[in-house]
Amino acid sequence: MTLIGVVVIAVALIAVITLAKAVRIVPQQRQDVVERLGKYKRTLSPGLNLLVPFIDAVRTKVDMREQVVSFPPQPVITSDNLVVSIDTVLYFKVVDSVRATYEISSFLQAIEQLTVTTLRNVIGSLDLERALTSRDEINRHLSGVLDETTGRWGIKVTRVEIKAIEPPASIRDSMEKQMRAERDRRAAILTAEGHKQSVILTAEGDKQSAVLRADGDRQARILQAEGQAKAIRTVFDAIHQANPSQKVLAYQYLQALPQIAQGSANKVWIVPAELTKALEGMGGALGGLSQMVGDLPAPEAADQASQVEREAAEAAQAAADAAQQIHDEVRVAEAQATGGNKPQGLPAPEPVSPASLVEDPADRRERG
Repeated sequence: MTLIGVVVIAVALIAVITLAKAVRIVPQQRQDVVERLGKYKRTLSPGLNLLVPFIDAVRTKVDMREQVVSFPPQPVITSDNLVVSIDTVLYFKVVDSVRATYEISSFLQAIEQLTVTTLRNVIGSLDLERALTSRDEINRHLSGVLDETTGRWGIKVTRVEIKAIEPPASIRDSMEKQMRAERDRRAAILTAEGHKQSVILTAEGDKQSAVLRADGDRQARILQAEGQAKAIRTVFDAIHQANPSQKVLAYQYLQALPQIAQGSANKVWIVPAELTKALEGMGGALGGLSQMVGDLPAPEAADQASQVEREAAEAAQAAADAAQQIHDEVRVAEAQATGGNKPQGLPAPEPVSPASLVEDPADRRERG
């Protein structure tokens, strides 16, 4: 009984082991390479697969998914003899499990060494500045070389990325100083541009203000000139409409003459010799007011006429004084101009009394 039980147990154990070696379940995105008696037989696809026990054996289990490998930093010398440390990241996938198994012993190690050598060749032809700014170009070149080489191994390199390029510490300090100087330069340029724009805007504002101020002054002067012209036109029209006689004009001249002589700017006057005669003529005109046709005063205006005569006499006296003062100033000016010599100017006018200015010309003709 004991021997039979042992045999049954052994047979059952052998059956279980045989069944376990005959049945193989392969998961998705994986391929198993099967050898029969040491020779490649077939590749197991995902799912349930049956093998010949103790004859077929699984050589490798190949993952068909895309894989990511990060290689350790590698020292690389640039064309300007600077040693930089470069980290790379590689993306690849196995497209042929049989070739990846039998064409190369360790495709991952082979890819790493190929990446390092290719990277040194590419970086060795570039200087540091170009290497730092040409990552896309380096990535494309590495990807092309690796894909061409690993194609015969049944591997597809999908992407190569330069993770970091670390220059020496001294170079980093120099680069930081250069970047700081560049930032300072840009800041100075921006400040200068801002100041320039501010000055331009201020000048434009001053220009517009000056233009508007000048335009306002021009408009004000035009309006003032138009107002003066209108006032002169109104006075002129009023004078012509009133049709004043010669006596009124003479009387107004006598009233304005002292005011002309009192001007602060009237330093020198040129007095004609006929001034006294003109004053005599105006006096005669004033004296003969009562004899002019159409100008006889009404009885009720006798007091007003006497008042007018008094004012005319006072105006004549003031005119005579002003004429004498002007004549004296002219003599003094001529003496100063000739250096003390006897002036060769105008002859002295005959003295005129204020009464003669208002005397009746008819009375003078009778006395004459």
